[in-house]
Amino acid sequence: MNYSDTTVLMKEILRILPTTEYVTCLQKSGYRGPVNRYSLFPATENLIRMKGEVTLTRVIKDTIIIYGKSITLIDTGVAGCEKQIFDTIQSRGRDPSEVDLIILTHAHPDHIGAAMKIQKKTGSKIAVHQADKAWIEDIDLQNRERPVPGFSTLVGGPVRGDLELSDGEILVLDETRNMTIQVLHTPGHSPGSVSLFMPDEGLLFSGDAIPVPGDLPVYDDALSSVTSIRRIREHVGIRVLLSAWHKPREGDEAYQQMDKGLLYLQQIHDAVRACSDTESADLMEITRKTAELLGLPPQAVNSLLARTFSANLRIRGTEKLIE
Repeated sequence: MNYSDTTVLMKEILRILPTTEYVTCLQKSGYRGPVNRYSLFPATENLIRMKGEVTLTRVIKDTIIIYGKSITLIDTGVAGCEKQIFDTIQSRGRDPSEVDLIILTHAHPDHIGAAMKIQKKTGSKIAVHQADKAWIEDIDLQNRERPVPGFSTLVGGPVRGDLELSDGEILVLDETRNMTIQVLHTPGHSPGSVSLFMPDEGLLFSGDAIPVPGDLPVYDDALSSVTSIRRIREHVGIRVLLSAWHKPREGDEAYQQMDKGLLYLQQIHDAVRACSDTESADLMEITRKTAELLGLPPQAVNSLLARTFSANLRIRGTEKLIE
């Protein structure tokens, strides 16, 4: 097996926005493969201040720390990222023991990897959508059903899902400051993917629901991805879009990014249909041809990309995903 077969780690390599902190996490987890080097935001970025107080920070690349009466985390990064999370909390004059809730946008390794150690240290509860719950409680099951090279180094261990998130649910993070989060079920990237909306702040955390044009596409259901992005786009009150892949997008830029994600999904679908219009039924060959047509690097051709394109092949008879 060649080098790329054993080291390409989904968006941990091709789509990640690695800060110095994230690279450190990967190294501590035991991963020794290459990491893509186009960081688009600082390692720790203050996003929201209310009454002069930092109430929300972003740490690593896809972890949000929300400071209320207690502390809430959105996602945790890979195994080893707990140190950076705890250090950031302490730098704000708070204590890691104050973390009482971890909300997982979905169950993939780069979002759940440090959850076990954080839960053990803080006793925090973990909230996840029912459709992804089995994959956080049985990580061997996830690795069998969706194998990722290096999986065991990226995920610290299984965690129990204490709270099952449901569409439309309102989570009260701090009643004294009217700090709430609305749960939006936005499947496609995974069956249990959720986006999270803070109405008072106008913040929408989309996780990995919106694909990035030119980056490695990762989803299980193309039509659900389209429906989810449209739903996000129609949600009232979004002022800032925060995804796991990019710097914050404000105002019109947020909606433009959603539109770009929709167009990319159509572009991918068109490419898959064009490259499968032959007598060849070999999925990896279709994946290779489609990746080349999309301008993705050769090392992107792996089982995860094939999984994505197979979602398009299942609906190959459908020409238009978007109108």
